[in-house]
Amino acid sequence: MQDQSKATEALPQVTNNGDQVEGEPETLPQITNTRNEWEGGPVNLPQVTNHGDQVAKHLVTDQWTAGFFPATLYEMARRNDLCPNTASFGAEVDWLQLGREWSSIVLPLADGNSQGGDQGFLSLPFVAELAINPTNETAITTVNKFAALMAARYDPSVGCTRSWNSTNSADFQVTIDNMANLDLLYTTANLTGNSTLKAIATSHANTTIQNHFRASNHSTWQVVHYNATTGAVIDKTTYQGYANWSTWSRGQSWAMLGYGSMYLRTGAEQYLETARLASQSFLSNVPTNTFVPADFDAPGFPATADTSAGAIAATALIQLATIERSLQNNTGSDYYIVAAVNLLNGISELGWQPTWNSLLSNGTDNYPAGNYQTGLVYGDYYYVKAGNDLIANGFITCASATR
Repeated sequence: MQDQSKATEALPQVTNNGDQVEGEPETLPQITNTRNEWEGGPVNLPQVTNHGDQVAKHLVTDQWTAGFFPATLYEMARRNDLCPNTASFGAEVDWLQLGREWSSIVLPLADGNSQGGDQGFLSLPFVAELAINPTNETAITTVNKFAALMAARYDPSVGCTRSWNSTNSADFQVTIDNMANLDLLYTTANLTGNSTLKAIATSHANTTIQNHFRASNHSTWQVVHYNATTGAVIDKTTYQGYANWSTWSRGQSWAMLGYGSMYLRTGAEQYLETARLASQSFLSNVPTNTFVPADFDAPGFPATADTSAGAIAATALIQLATIERSLQNNTGSDYYIVAAVNLLNGISELGWQPTWNSLLSNGTDNYPAGNYQTGLVYGDYYYVKAGNDLIANGFITCASATR
């Protein structure tokens, strides 16, 4: 295992902005305004704004992003619970009820969907419901159904769950995104006692360590293609980044988040070390440690920034800081918190657009397809969640999350 003090020294220095998170207060009225756009009730779920535009696209429900908007509403309810005395922004809104209403249109996806390995993302609002009401039978059943769909995609010959379907059945495609979905399997394993689900998650995480990371700098490929029969690696690609040899920043942030979660579930040192190294790689590639490029090797920054990658990474860094604190590594914990707050402040500076349907602009959905300078529902979710996690873990106070 790498010595953590040395790992911390090797990381780039970050400016300490204290515990102030800028831009957070408008989150409440902004989501209120966004919610008002759909006062007729839940129909289709928002995913992304048009390139350079504030208008949200309402897409059909069967999208990998379907769980994020209702999950954001649950996070808003969580914020009011965390900060009841500073909840003047949007305090009149019953966020929990809205979260439940919007989750209802995701429910049918638990009986089957076309979203491959992203079942964990789809389950987010139902997992949030269980945190509030652990006996909610609808939420339990729904979470377990999503987990069953994900487990059915596991192939022991490869050691992973299949992320995307391919017209070539021999091409077993696994994305780095899947690391952020594995926690679903542990949730259901704990609900049902099905230890096979834990074994699947562990196998997937171990195989991903072997094949998704570059040994030189612990950056990631987006997709590893395996031979479905032999499990041999066929190819490594990065479809949503700049090039196959480059590093897609959102993929790196998924790795950071996923391996931190795996450590929390298992206590296995290799997962903590992987989370540290993935975070090290991410932070060393972020200019001024605030603005995040869509791809660490792509030209055209900051026009091709990705605020969603920054929000996910900030959430992952807060998770890692919490882990380090539990291990009495206060130096590491402090470092990761400063980095997370710097990212959140940079996101707010670059991406906050009060007139947009989304909370954040300057997200990049798909760099090669030209889908950048957009609002992204998952960026918004992790932006709100990161603020909540800072407060819930005592890294900042409710007062310092407002201005």
